[in-house]
Amino acid sequence: MKLAQILAQYLYSTRRLDLPGIGTFLLDSTTVVDPEPDKNSKKDFGEGITFENNQGIKDNPALIDFISSQTGKIKALAAADLDSHLWLGQQFLNIGKPFMLDGIGSLVKTQSGQYSFSPGQLTPEILKEQPAKQVGYTEVDNNTDVSNYRDILNPRREKVQWKKPVAILLMLIGLVLAIWGGYIIYKNTKADANNTTAPATNTSEPSAQNDNDTATVQKGNITIPPPIVAPAGNYKFVIETAGRERAFKRFKFLKELPTTIQMGTKDSVNFILFFILPATAADTARIKDSLRISYTPKWSRAYIEQ
Repeated sequence: MKLAQILAQYLYSTRRLDLPGIGTFLLDSTTVVDPEPDKNSKKDFGEGITFENNQGIKDNPALIDFISSQTGKIKALAAADLDSHLWLGQQFLNIGKPFMLDGIGSLVKTQSGQYSFSPGQLTPEILKEQPAKQVGYTEVDNNTDVSNYRDILNPRREKVQWKKPVAILLMLIGLVLAIWGGYIIYKNTKADANNTTAPATNTSEPSAQNDNDTATVQKGNITIPPPIVAPAGNYKFVIETAGRERAFKRFKFLKELPTTIQMGTKDSVNFILFFILPATAADTARIKDSLRISYTPKWSRAYIEQ
């Protein structure tokens, strides 16, 4: 049965119908609604039905119980159906359309914001679709609170409760993955850098030559004499500038290739690795670029030192 017919059925049974946000429909006590009227006789339109504007009226627990009993739905769903039906009717009224109530009449909204009622034709046949034991007004506890029906049907609060911890969990997982990824990249980069140098041996490390020509640099038990001055027609091609630890490892590696690599320092902190090669002024740029490509790491630079 449609909800509109159930509302008419409730009005015929209790002679009073309170619709929240709209008003009250009353059926005169002298009006007799016969479930099986004479086919040859017709009731007048709206016989005995009146309407009272009362948009501040609240939910009626007895009406919700009645709808629940007629539809077989729980009270929460019955209340939701009633709210949806009345909300749709109010939308019709707000746009100037009539709100039709089967077996009761119709409502229209006036310019003053009140509702004007036009009685319809009584439909006693509606009572036939209701078991006799369910016809009539059922007393309920006046303390029954149906204000929570909408809350039962509204899952939004529950969704908010689980969305927040899930979002926090996802943020923590993302943070852990970012830290772990950074560590892996750092570890791989460090391993690649270590692969470019030769492993240290148990023998004493080579010494670096001093460019100041005033002293020698000692490493372990080995003493390196002052560097040899480049003869005329030779150039000093510097392939890398590095710290002490890096410079000694790189020098050891290149020396074992073998090459004519040399090493020097001015302050025992920064060291240079270089070749002394014969060249003409026109060939220095080409030789420098060739040495840079073969020996200079990306973080250093190659140049010619006069």
